[in-house]
Amino acid sequence: MSYLVLARKYRPRNFSEMVGQEHVVQALSNALTQQRLHHAYLFTGTRGVGKTTVSRILAKSLNCQGADGLGGITATPCGVCAACTEIDSGRFPDYTELDAASNRGVDEVQGLLEQAVYKPVQGRFKVFMIDEVHMLTNTAFNAMLKTLEEPPEYLKFVLATTDPQKVPMTVLSRCLQFNLRPMAPETVLDHLGQVLAAENVPAEPQALRLLARAARGSMRDALSLTDQAIAFGSGQLLEAGVRQMLGSVDRSYVFRLIAALAQGDGRSVVETADALRLNGLSAASTLEEMAAVLQRMAVVQAVPQMAHDESDPEASEIARLAGAMPADETQLLYSICLHGRAELGLAPDEYAALTMALLRLLAFKAPAEKKTPAIAEAAPAAVAPTPVAPMRAAPAPAPVPAPTPVRAAAPVPVPAPAPVPAPAPAPAPAPAPVPAPAPVAAPAVPRQRIAPAAAQRQPMPEAVAFDSDPIGMDSVEFAPLEVPPWESLPSDAPAPRAPVPQAAVESMPAPEPMVAARPAWTPSEPSGEPVVATPEGERWFAAVQQLIASEAITALVRELALQSQLVGCEGDHWTLCVQRQSLNQATARERLRAALAEAGLAQQLSVEIGPVTDTPARRNAAAAQQRQRVAEDIVMNDPLVQTLMREHGARIVPGSIKPA
Repeated sequence: MSYLVLARKYRPRNFSEMVGQEHVVQALSNALTQQRLHHAYLFTGTRGVGKTTVSRILAKSLNCQGADGLGGITATPCGVCAACTEIDSGRFPDYTELDAASNRGVDEVQGLLEQAVYKPVQGRFKVFMIDEVHMLTNTAFNAMLKTLEEPPEYLKFVLATTDPQKVPMTVLSRCLQFNLRPMAPETVLDHLGQVLAAENVPAEPQALRLLARAARGSMRDALSLTDQAIAFGSGQLLEAGVRQMLGSVDRSYVFRLIAALAQGDGRSVVETADALRLNGLSAASTLEEMAAVLQRMAVVQAVPQMAHDESDPEASEIARLAGAMPADETQLLYSICLHGRAELGLAPDEYAALTMALLRLLAFKAPAEKKTPAIAEAAPAAVAPTPVAPMRAAPAPAPVPAPTPVRAAAPVPVPAPAPVPAPAPAPAPAPAPVPAPAPVAAPAVPRQRIAPAAAQRQPMPEAVAFDSDPIGMDSVEFAPLEVPPWESLPSDAPAPRAPVPQAAVESMPAPEPMVAARPAWTPSEPSGEPVVATPEGERWFAAVQQLIASEAITALVRELALQSQLVGCEGDHWTLCVQRQSLNQATARERLRAALAEAGLAQQLSVEIGPVTDTPARRNAAAAQQRQRVAEDIVMNDPLVQTLMREHGARIVPGSIKPA
């Protein structure tokens, strides 16, 4: 008797023996129990997940006669009647399987459909099973559309495909579709354990884990690999033999590489890559195994309280590596491993490409021995350091005389705005008081201007507090409207209107009180982290602005300066604090120190790792937010904008207002 392979010997005979497809089993079982049967089924999924198996079990459920010959449609076929045994052996006359990969023409499909006019010979239903249905030609699909839509009551169609996107929509709409999912490695591992226990084949748990991962979701592939491993190991499954058969990389190499990368040990990385070359292990398999380990490390870092599989001997090592490598480096290395697999074919030597992919992480991080705060070597003092004066706010613009009143109304008292104090040690000159404007008829919100220089050099902008009801209040503060002279207007601007005579104004009736409509507008919310101003922060902000303006620092050095906070100044020795370890590189520190020394600011520089509250980047973000809110306030308070919104229903598109 010839040997029957495991994939065929342990093919499920009923729904209870199927694993990993509970959603399909439950739907079909309920439909068979309630006898709510569709006339066409479409099973989709990758290879080896049970499409043909489900089709055969469904055919047995429809035609099962029971052990006593009196059975009917059931979700649990007996497996002993003539219909069940003949369907399993492929000899049932009313169950037809058509391989569309080799019978894809219209003639083959028409030959199959010609049998549809005849009633079943032996069973209760005729079942036409078309495998790889996406391989049929368009003419063949068109030939079966009518029969597929309205088949005889005794005919059932079962279609199976691995690529449902190639099936025409007209066919999909006529079928009840079920998607069979790839098997999880844990599901494959449990099933392999049961099969090997039934076969009395000894197996190591780690060997079964390797086979379950190598199957990639296909139970048929897992059983075929198990057959091969049994033959390779002379009747037993050992981890070393299975790893050698699959060409898998020993996880000890992977753990060694990740540990070396976490410590910044480039020598160990290169030596391990050379060991992989000497042992003939695949570079692509190495990156694949590293990606799998890094994914588990990321899960441990994100959810440290999650329970681990105690039976997995690698769980403790993965947990140790997760604590040794920062989370951001884990994500970066995972991405490098994924992209590195695509680069192996482009390199002249795949092991050289593997080494370059691994060393790429070391190029983005500081060496392990330099992670502690380091002090750059002191350079000879060439220029005496000069103190940097703090930034000053620009003086307020000169007041503009109030415009001539148009109509009389009850006067509204307007207080003169208070002078704006400068936040720096050197006080800014106080602006001249603004005279109160003449009374106007209805509340009108003035047009405001902002000095660009003051907005850009303002060291510590404060948030603008918006009222929940910007217009239509009982009391409103006014400022004079800035009107450009007539000579500065364009030539095509309309001519100014003639003033209204005073007698006509006095004879006009008293105007009705105006109630402005509430605009549909929400000002921008403040974003970014708050800034806690410090004297050192003001000094460092001015120094960084000076270096950027002179283009003394660029790229990574500029980013280090912007993201740093000055925490100490002892003569010509400055101490910075930065929050991200990736910015604290020796090259960037040395270039920043050289730029500071050339500008006469500091000769020595130390960089520490820690939280920051007052950096130039945060100050710039706060200033940009202030300019945005002021620009929105100017637009919203513009009388023309208010008129358009009130009388014509105009709306401002959120995010469309940008400061000049």
